[in-house]
Amino acid sequence: MKQPTPEALRVAESARSIALQMLEERGRGAVLVGVARVDAALEHLLQAVMPVASSKEDGLFLPERPLGSIGAKVALASRLGLIDSTVEQALNALRKLRNAFAHSAESASLSDPAHSSRLGGIYKEARVNPLWGPLETALAAQTKTAKAELDPDLRNYILLITILVAFLEATAQQLQPIRPPLVMAFSGISRSNGAHQAS
Repeated sequence: MKQPTPEALRVAESARSIALQMLEERGRGAVLVGVARVDAALEHLLQAVMPVASSKEDGLFLPERPLGSIGAKVALASRLGLIDSTVEQALNALRKLRNAFAHSAESASLSDPAHSSRLGGIYKEARVNPLWGPLETALAAQTKTAKAELDPDLRNYILLITILVAFLEATAQQLQPIRPPLVMAFSGISRSNGAHQAS
Protein backbone atom coordinates (compact mmCIF):
# COMPACT_ATOMS: atom_id res chain seq x y z
CA MET A 1 0.00 0.00 0.00
CA LYS A 2 1.36 3.41 -1.00
CA GLN A 3 2.22 5.68 1.93
CA PRO A 4 0.93 9.28 1.79
CA THR A 5 3.55 11.95 1.23
CA PRO A 6 4.37 14.44 4.03
CA GLU A 7 2.61 17.13 1.95
CA ALA A 8 -0.54 14.99 1.66
CA LEU A 9 -0.49 14.39 5.42
CA ARG A 10 -0.14 18.15 6.09
CA VAL A 11 -3.10 18.91 3.81
CA ALA A 12 -5.19 16.18 5.47
CA GLU A 13 -4.41 17.49 8.98
CA SER A 14 -5.10 21.08 7.95
CA ALA A 15 -8.41 20.01 6.39
CA ARG A 16 -9.43 18.09 9.52
CA SER A 17 -8.69 21.14 11.68
CA ILE A 18 -10.72 23.45 9.39
CA ALA A 19 -13.67 21.02 9.34
CA LEU A 20 -13.78 20.77 13.14
CA GLN A 21 -13.59 24.57 13.50
CA MET A 22 -16.43 24.98 10.99
CA LEU A 23 -18.61 22.66 13.11
CA GLU A 24 -18.91 25.47 15.66
CA GLU A 25 -20.83 27.60 13.14
CA ARG A 26 -24.51 27.29 12.23
CA GLY A 27 -26.92 28.89 9.75
CA ARG A 28 -25.98 32.31 8.41
CA GLY A 29 -22.76 32.33 10.47
CA ALA A 30 -21.53 29.11 8.85
CA VAL A 31 -22.01 30.55 5.36
CA LEU A 32 -20.39 33.92 6.10
CA VAL A 33 -17.45 32.47 8.06
CA GLY A 34 -16.91 29.75 5.46
CA VAL A 35 -16.77 32.16 2.51
CA ALA A 36 -14.52 34.52 4.52
CA ARG A 37 -12.08 31.64 5.05
CA VAL A 38 -12.13 30.78 1.34
CA ASP A 39 -11.61 34.47 0.47
CA ALA A 40 -8.55 34.65 2.76
CA ALA A 41 -7.09 31.43 1.27
CA LEU A 42 -7.66 32.75 -2.25
CA GLU A 43 -5.87 35.99 -1.34
CA HIS A 44 -2.98 33.95 0.05
CA LEU A 45 -2.84 31.99 -3.22
CA LEU A 46 -2.60 35.18 -5.29
CA GLN A 47 0.00 36.70 -2.97
CA ALA A 48 2.13 33.58 -3.43
CA VAL A 49 2.64 34.35 -7.13
CA MET A 50 3.07 38.11 -6.74
CA PRO A 51 6.41 39.75 -6.02
CA VAL A 52 6.46 41.58 -2.69
CA ALA A 53 4.94 45.05 -3.00
CA SER A 54 7.46 47.88 -3.24
CA SER A 55 5.36 49.95 -0.83
CA LYS A 56 4.02 48.85 2.56
CA GLU A 57 0.87 50.82 1.76
CA ASP A 58 0.16 48.79 -1.39
CA GLY A 59 -3.42 47.95 -0.31
CA LEU A 60 -4.14 45.89 -3.43
CA PHE A 61 -6.44 43.54 -1.50
CA LEU A 62 -8.18 46.17 0.65
CA PRO A 63 -11.92 46.75 0.16
CA GLU A 64 -12.68 49.16 -2.71
CA ARG A 65 -9.31 48.32 -4.29
CA PRO A 66 -8.77 46.22 -7.46
CA LEU A 67 -8.59 42.88 -5.63
CA GLY A 68 -10.76 43.79 -2.65
CA SER A 69 -13.66 41.55 -3.67
CA ILE A 70 -13.79 37.79 -3.84
CA GLY A 71 -15.13 38.04 -7.41
CA ALA A 72 -12.02 39.90 -8.58
CA LYS A 73 -9.75 37.39 -6.82
CA VAL A 74 -11.56 34.46 -8.44
CA ALA A 75 -11.30 36.06 -11.90
CA LEU A 76 -7.56 36.75 -11.52
CA ALA A 77 -6.79 33.30 -10.10
CA SER A 78 -8.61 31.75 -13.05
CA ARG A 79 -6.84 33.95 -15.63
CA LEU A 80 -3.46 33.08 -14.12
CA GLY A 81 -4.30 29.37 -14.33
CA LEU A 82 -4.11 28.89 -10.56
CA ILE A 83 -7.56 27.27 -10.34
CA ASP A 84 -9.46 25.15 -12.84
CA SER A 85 -12.94 25.86 -14.18
CA THR A 86 -14.73 23.64 -11.64
CA VAL A 87 -13.06 25.44 -8.72
CA GLU A 88 -13.83 28.79 -10.37
CA GLN A 89 -17.53 27.81 -10.61
CA ALA A 90 -17.53 26.68 -6.98
CA LEU A 91 -15.96 29.92 -5.78
CA ASN A 92 -18.42 32.03 -7.77
CA ALA A 93 -21.35 30.01 -6.41
CA LEU A 94 -20.05 30.59 -2.86
CA ARG A 95 -19.76 34.32 -3.58
CA LYS A 96 -23.41 34.42 -4.70
CA LEU A 97 -24.46 32.33 -1.71
CA ARG A 98 -22.64 34.68 0.69
CA ASN A 99 -24.34 37.69 -0.91
CA ALA A 100 -27.76 36.04 -0.64
CA PHE A 101 -27.23 35.22 3.04
CA ALA A 102 -25.72 38.62 3.86
CA HIS A 103 -28.59 40.55 2.30
CA SER A 104 -31.48 38.32 3.36
CA ALA A 105 -33.77 39.85 5.98
CA GLU A 106 -35.27 36.42 6.67
CA SER A 107 -33.64 33.38 8.22
CA ALA A 108 -31.78 31.87 5.26
CA SER A 109 -30.98 28.16 5.20
CA LEU A 110 -28.63 26.00 3.14
CA SER A 111 -31.56 23.61 2.61
CA ASP A 112 -33.61 26.27 0.80
CA PRO A 113 -34.20 24.95 -2.76
CA ALA A 114 -32.48 27.95 -4.38
CA HIS A 115 -29.30 27.34 -2.38
CA SER A 116 -29.31 23.54 -2.43
CA SER A 117 -29.75 23.48 -6.23
CA ARG A 118 -26.90 26.00 -6.64
CA LEU A 119 -24.57 23.87 -4.52
CA GLY A 120 -25.69 20.36 -5.54
CA GLY A 121 -23.54 20.13 -8.66
CA ILE A 122 -20.57 21.64 -6.85
CA TYR A 123 -20.79 19.04 -4.08
CA LYS A 124 -20.80 16.35 -6.75
CA GLU A 125 -17.60 17.79 -8.28
CA ALA A 126 -15.94 18.19 -4.87
CA ARG A 127 -16.66 14.57 -3.88
CA VAL A 128 -13.88 13.42 -6.24
CA ASN A 129 -11.37 14.94 -3.80
CA PRO A 130 -9.68 12.11 -1.86
CA LEU A 131 -10.28 13.90 1.45
CA TRP A 132 -14.08 14.11 1.11
CA GLY A 133 -14.74 10.57 2.43
CA PRO A 134 -12.32 10.66 5.40
CA LEU A 135 -13.50 14.14 6.41
CA GLU A 136 -17.13 13.05 6.19
CA THR A 137 -16.31 10.16 8.53
CA ALA A 138 -14.48 12.49 10.94
CA LEU A 139 -17.43 14.90 11.03
CA ALA A 140 -19.86 12.04 11.66
CA ALA A 141 -17.71 10.77 14.55
CA GLN A 142 -17.41 14.26 16.02
CA THR A 143 -21.15 14.92 15.93
CA LYS A 144 -21.88 11.47 17.39
CA THR A 145 -19.51 12.26 20.30
CA ALA A 146 -21.19 15.63 20.79
CA LYS A 147 -24.61 13.93 20.53
CA ALA A 148 -25.68 16.55 18.00
CA GLU A 149 -27.20 15.72 14.64
CA LEU A 150 -25.46 17.45 11.71
CA ASP A 151 -27.78 18.65 8.97
CA PRO A 152 -26.72 17.03 5.63
CA ASP A 153 -26.70 20.41 3.84
CA LEU A 154 -24.47 21.94 6.50
CA ARG A 155 -22.22 18.87 6.46
CA ASN A 156 -21.73 19.11 2.69
CA TYR A 157 -21.10 22.85 2.95
CA ILE A 158 -18.47 22.33 5.67
CA LEU A 159 -16.77 19.65 3.56
CA LEU A 160 -16.72 21.93 0.50
CA ILE A 161 -15.27 24.87 2.44
CA THR A 162 -12.72 22.62 4.13
CA ILE A 163 -11.44 21.14 0.89
CA LEU A 164 -11.28 24.51 -0.88
CA VAL A 165 -9.39 26.21 1.96
CA ALA A 166 -6.99 23.32 2.57
CA PHE A 167 -6.09 22.94 -1.11
CA LEU A 168 -5.87 26.67 -1.87
CA GLU A 169 -3.46 27.01 1.07
CA ALA A 170 -1.47 23.92 0.06
CA THR A 171 -1.15 25.23 -3.50
CA ALA A 172 -0.02 28.64 -2.24
CA GLN A 173 2.72 27.02 -0.17
CA GLN A 174 4.18 25.37 -3.27
CA LEU A 175 4.21 28.44 -5.53
CA GLN A 176 6.88 31.08 -6.16
CA PRO A 177 6.39 34.67 -7.33
CA ILE A 178 5.97 34.96 -11.10
CA ARG A 179 8.90 36.61 -12.86
CA PRO A 180 8.00 37.86 -16.36
CA PRO A 181 10.75 37.28 -18.93
CA LEU A 182 10.57 40.92 -20.07
CA VAL A 183 10.26 44.21 -18.21
CA MET A 184 9.23 47.54 -19.72
CA ALA A 185 11.12 50.65 -18.64
CA PHE A 186 11.41 54.17 -20.08
CA SER A 187 14.82 53.21 -21.42
CA GLY A 188 13.29 50.31 -23.34
CA ILE A 189 12.39 46.66 -22.87
CA SER A 190 14.81 44.46 -21.02
CA ARG A 191 14.99 40.86 -19.97
CA SER A 192 14.29 40.22 -16.31
CA ASN A 193 17.95 39.37 -15.79
CA GLY A 194 18.84 42.92 -16.91
CA ALA A 195 19.96 42.18 -20.50
CA HIS A 196 18.76 44.91 -22.88
CA GLN A 197 16.19 43.64 -25.37
CA ALA A 198 14.99 46.59 -27.47
CA SER A 199 14.66 50.34 -27.34
